[in-house]
Amino acid sequence: MFGVELAVVWSGFGQNTMKTTLLVLFILCAAAAFGQSAPVLSNEASITQFSQHNQHAEIHAMATENSLVGGPSDGYGYAQGEQPLWQFGPVSVPTPLGDVARAYRKEKTAAKKAEFVFEKQGS
Repeated sequence: MFGVELAVVWSGFGQNTMKTTLLVLFILCAAAAFGQSAPVLSNEASITQFSQHNQHAEIHAMATENSLVGGPSDGYGYAQGEQPLWQFGPVSVPTPLGDVARAYRKEKTAAKKAEFVFEKQGS
């Protein structure tokens, strides 16, 4: 009995809510359209003037060079011939992917397992 009355109340509630939502949406859109057409700026044309930079096209001294990699101060480097490998740091030997997978599987089997396993949770 109570369920039937509740269903009647909810069915009428949906129609009024939809109408109210559409009315509010219409008013917001109308306000936005009116706000875009409001006379904020004047319609008169104005001339754009750029500032003058007289030294831009004149000949003047360039700035000093700065090394990006911390090399010599004059910014000039030259090398010829082969370089020894010890100058380039240690050689790293990559571990094969199969060895990584085996180690991961071994670590996973050796990990501590849960003592209790719950079949159902929540209800």
